[in-house]
Amino acid sequence: MNRLRAAFLLLPLAGCTATGDWVKPGTDQAAAGREYQDCRDLADAAVRTEADIDQDILATRQTDWQRAGVVRPQTRLMHEQTGDRAAAIVGSCTKAKGYRPAR
Repeated sequence: MNRLRAAFLLLPLAGCTATGDWVKPGTDQAAAGREYQDCRDLADAAVRTEADIDQDILATRQTDWQRAGVVRPQTRLMHEQTGDRAAAIVGSCTKAKGYRPAR
């Protein structure tokens, strides 16, 4: 995985613990960590194409955007959209596995 795509996918989830602060009664920390990682892997696979497209756009349009002064805002917007989608997938996946957000 290249660095740009890794940044797109990992930064939105960087503040999460090994289980992403999800709990399920009767599940130990190790099992919760594995199931949470499964959900993160699913999200990574689901947004991989989107992140690759974003990377290609940045690589091919950067000169145009630099002239227009929109490189940073556009990069941030693409990163946020991809991260939001990945986080939503992780949330749906963990809920489907019977977890709920820790309070």
